[in-house]
Amino acid sequence: MESGRPRRKQSRKGSMAEVPKDLQNQIKEFEDLFTVDCTKLKQIVDHFVHELEKGLSVEGGNIKLTLQPMNVTWVFSFPTGNEKGTYLALDMGGTNLRVCEIVLGEEKGGFDITQSKYRLPEELKTGTAEGLWGYLADCLQQFIEYHHENEECLSNLPLGFTFSYPATQEYIDHGVLQRWTKGFDIDGVEGRDVVAPFEEVLVKGGLPIKIAALVNDTTGTLIASAYTDPEIRIGCIFGTGVNAAYMEDAGSIPKIAHLKLPPDTPVAINCEYGAFDNEHVVLPRTPYDLIIDRDSPRPGQQTFEKMTAGLYLGEIFRLALIDIVDHKPGLIFEGQDVSKLRKPFSLDTSFLSAIEEDPYENLLETRELFETTLDIMTTQPELEMCRRLAELIGTRAARLSACGVAAICKKKNIESCHVGADGSVFNKYPHFKARGAQALREILDWADHEVDKVDILRAEDGSGVGAALIAALTLKRVKEGNLVGVRDHALMKSLT
Repeated sequence: MESGRPRRKQSRKGSMAEVPKDLQNQIKEFEDLFTVDCTKLKQIVDHFVHELEKGLSVEGGNIKLTLQPMNVTWVFSFPTGNEKGTYLALDMGGTNLRVCEIVLGEEKGGFDITQSKYRLPEELKTGTAEGLWGYLADCLQQFIEYHHENEECLSNLPLGFTFSYPATQEYIDHGVLQRWTKGFDIDGVEGRDVVAPFEEVLVKGGLPIKIAALVNDTTGTLIASAYTDPEIRIGCIFGTGVNAAYMEDAGSIPKIAHLKLPPDTPVAINCEYGAFDNEHVVLPRTPYDLIIDRDSPRPGQQTFEKMTAGLYLGEIFRLALIDIVDHKPGLIFEGQDVSKLRKPFSLDTSFLSAIEEDPYENLLETRELFETTLDIMTTQPELEMCRRLAELIGTRAARLSACGVAAICKKKNIESCHVGADGSVFNKYPHFKARGAQALREILDWADHEVDKVDILRAEDGSGVGAALIAALTLKRVKEGNLVGVRDHALMKSLT
C-alpha cells in the first residue's frame, strides 16, 4: 500500500455525516429515484413472465414495438461435447468486430481458437449498408490472408455469423433485421435479410466462405456455455446491450405449431428482451431515462436496455449531474466551466466503474478522474455525492437485469441452474454480479441459509465458440436429413 493515501473503509457513514445538509437531501432524492425494492422487483418479474409467454404466442407480446419478440433461432439441441471440425466465426458487436477460426474436437468439450479483433469505425454505424458489408468482408479477407497465407485449397469455409441485433429468422441461414440497436442507424437494412447482401459481397471478393448460421450473441453464449457446463440453462448478455436466450419446448411455442415438431423438441429462443416494457407498464423510469429515450435514434424502443445496458449508464449519471447544475445553482461545481459535462454521452460506463472501484477513503482517484476527464475540480462532499449516485445507478442496473433471469426461471419452473453471462458490464463493472445475485435471492424467496440456486457465471466465448458450435450443430442435422429451418439446402449439404 502506498503511504499517505488512506484506503477505503467498509463503512462510509462517517464520511457521509460530513456532507452538508443540502447535498444529503440531494442524495436522498437520488436514492428515492433509483432504488428498486423487492416488491417492485417481483412486480416487474410477473409482468416479464407474462410478456415472455405472450411473445411465444401467435400474436406476439409487448417485447416489441410492432415487431416480433422471442425469436426462434432454429437451434434444436445443446452440444454434446463431441462436435468436430474447423469453423470461422464473425462477431459484429457494438464496438468491435472479431474474426475467429475455431477447431472443435481435439478432446470432448475442447477447442482451439485463433482470433483477430478490429475496431468498428464510428462513421460506419450511420453510414451505408454497402460500406458495412464491405468492411466486414475486408476484415475476413485480412484474417484469411494472414493466417492462411500459403494455402490455396481453401473452399466453402463454414461461417457462424454473430449478428447481435434483433433479427427475425425464418431459417438459421437467414435473418431480417427488426431494428438497429447499440447506436447503429444505417438506412436500407431494417426489414431486410442481412445474409444475402453480405454473401454477395463475399462472392464478389472471391472469399471461400459460406454462411452456415446467423447467430445472436446471446444464443451463442447459451450454446458455448452448455458445451463445457451441463448445468447451463440460460445465456445472458450484460454489455453494450442486454438480452437472454434459453431452451423452450416446441409444444410451448404456439407460433411454430404449424411445423408439427414433437412437443418436447428443445428450441433455443432469443428473447430480445432489451425491448421489455416498451409500453411503459411496470419499469420505474426516472426523468433521465425519459431524456435518453427521447433523444435516442429509436424513441419508444429498447426501454429495458436503456435502463440497464452499458451504453447508457454513464449517460444517466451525466444527466443527473447536469440536472443539479441547471436547476439547483451553486449546489455542485459552483463557478466552474461544465461545458465538457454537457456533451451527450461524454461519460461512458467505465467512468462509473472507476468511481466505484476507487479504493481511497478520500476518493482521490475520483477527484483526478473529474479533473482529467471534465476539467472540473471537486470538493469532498461533491465526491461523496457522485460516489453514491454511481452506486445507485450501477445497483439499479444489476437488480433490474436479474429480473429477466428470474422471469425465465419462473416461466420454465427452473429451481436451480447455471446461467452463462457475457458482456462488459457483467465482466468489468464492480459488484454487478453480487448485486444481481442479491436481487435473485429476493425475487425467488430463497432462505438466508440457502446457497444461490441460480448461479450466474462468466460465460464461454459465445460470439466465437458459440457461433462455431451452432454452425456445427446445423451441419450435423442437415447431414442427418433434418432440414427444418434451413433455407439453402444445397449449400448446407455441400458444406457437410
